Amino acid sequence: MAEKETCASASSCSRGSCEGCPSAEAAKKGVRNTAFLEEQNKNSNIKHVIGVVSGKGGVGKSLVTSSLAGVMARAGYSVGILDADITGPSIPKMFGVHGPAMANDDGTFPEVAEDGTKIMSINLMLEDEEAPVIWRGPVIAGVVKQFWTDTQWGDVDYLFVDMPPGTGDVPLTCFQSLPVDGIVIVTSPQELVQMIVKKAYNMADMMHIPVLGLVENYSYIACPDCGKKIEIFGESHIDEVAASLNIPVLGKMPMDRAFATAADAGRIFDMPNNYLVKAQDVLEKL
Repeated sequence: MAEKETCASASSCSRGSCEGCPSAEAAKKGVRNTAFLEEQNKNSNIKHVIGVVSGKGGVGKSLVTSSLAGVMARAGYSVGILDADITGPSIPKMFGVHGPAMANDDGTFPEVAEDGTKIMSINLMLEDEEAPVIWRGPVIAGVVKQFWTDTQWGDVDYLFVDMPPGTGDVPLTCFQSLPVDGIVIVTSPQELVQMIVKKAYNMADMMHIPVLGLVENYSYIACPDCGKKIEIFGESHIDEVAASLNIPVLGKMPMDRAFATAADAGRIFDMPNNYLVKAQDVLEKL
């Protein structure tokens, strides 16, 4: 039996050989493998799919996801958020939406926040929002695909996919099954930033998914009295990392109690985010 080659699907592949495998053939050609792409629901018309990823947890990825959606919504675009963080969903709470999501024979309808953002999340499917989701990886990945195929998204200019941290089953499923136009990597200003950013970057590169840029969260705290920037997590290295990877820094977001207050109140959409102006420019050029 021929020795297996290394490709983006190697960790979950049960083949004895890469011969005839579409993923391996695409990797050889240096192009994205589209063999596993799922069709969107017949009542969906999604123009751009943007993945929001991180190499580790605790960097505020959901806050960045909601902020990116808010920036584009304020610019007049129709936006949606597919909450792919199945075991730690926070998007519905941040936008003040609750289930159960309604459905008909054509699929499930996303819940719509006050600002018009369309949202699909596992918390909108559960009877008890606080019930834990204790599922294995393949089941979770299957649910994420259903959020794409079975949700009637309608017309959406930008669908943001809030992924769980790391490079496991869900990011792999999203990269293979959804027509992701590009990803935004979220990080924080710590010494280990270079390692975790490069893990996410290298996964996207292996699967030939464009990296649109980096967003640094928790970049600093502004003193309420004098306005001085206090770098709680130490000196930022994001610019050096971005330069080494030849990708842009899309924004540096400070730690701001107002964001936390708005999220807890279910009104994250009330918070304008002037730190992500460059991100808007990059997204509009897709």
